[in-house]
Amino acid sequence: MVYYGQTSCEQDTERYLDVVKYVFSSYKKEVPLVINTMGWVKGEGLLLLIDVIRLLSPSHIVQMDVYDWKAMAPLTPEYVHLTPGLYTKGKQQGKCKQMDTSGAENWKSSEGEGDASAPEYKLLYVHPEFPRAGVAGEARVHSGILRDMSILGYLGQLQSPDIGAVLPLQSLVPYQVPFSAVALRVIHTDVAPTNIMYAVNASWVGLCRIPDEIRCQTDGPVLLTQTPVCDCLGFGIVRGVEMEKKLYHILTPVPPENLRLVNCLLLGNIAIPNCVLVGQQGVEGEIPYVTSDYNYSILGSGKLKKKKHFKRREYAFECDYA
Repeated sequence: MVYYGQTSCEQDTERYLDVVKYVFSSYKKEVPLVINTMGWVKGEGLLLLIDVIRLLSPSHIVQMDVYDWKAMAPLTPEYVHLTPGLYTKGKQQGKCKQMDTSGAENWKSSEGEGDASAPEYKLLYVHPEFPRAGVAGEARVHSGILRDMSILGYLGQLQSPDIGAVLPLQSLVPYQVPFSAVALRVIHTDVAPTNIMYAVNASWVGLCRIPDEIRCQTDGPVLLTQTPVCDCLGFGIVRGVEMEKKLYHILTPVPPENLRLVNCLLLGNIAIPNCVLVGQQGVEGEIPYVTSDYNYSILGSGKLKKKKHFKRREYAFECDYA
């Protein structure tokens, strides 16, 4: 598992492909492999999908069309063979873009010479016959809800198995991790070293393992200059930062035997669900990490909004039971 740290790869497609290659390299071909691609199939998203198909050489492709939308061609082997991707070229096409870390010319698939012959796979084309199938706006909302539910389910492992009240985060005992034991990297944006602890505090982080030995030259945190593509062993919340003792306080359900392998914290653009912060019970006065008196004009600040319950829209569709 690799922590990409963003809900979209649009801002860093090169690292996305590096992650795909890294994960795919561990596939031993002993069992069938099912690859769930993302729904970005317009513009560069389609070109990136073609790159992924060339890279992974699947035996079958299942393409689910969108109702009443004819903009995307069927991904037949001939289409993929002739169409240039974002970083790879199609047959009889001009020179492709270059990647910083590994050029497209270095990509070799099971086809031998790459573009010498058309890929061999079977296309299974599914065309839904019901309205609103694949509506992008609703899919985006649903994915956000499912992501929050997934995070909440993951954090549920911190709770006692006994049925009872849910314990708030401030009542759970965190791990103490020295600054010198783990390297730190913010994936999705540039943060000044002087502000790095403000960004890390109360954040969702990937608990990762990099092959390099951590060497601390100063009393401050160990900061990486580039985002590594490495194993992710789980996730956690940086519940606090103790500057005096140079410690991170981290809540995570990852077992201790796996935590011994963690030497890198990756902070991405994945937020802790708002309900975890605004729904803390048993707190008098200001809720930890949440304030009602703040200057929202400061760069990087923002408001947490409580989601209101929406009434489900109803659609009158005629059904054909024949």
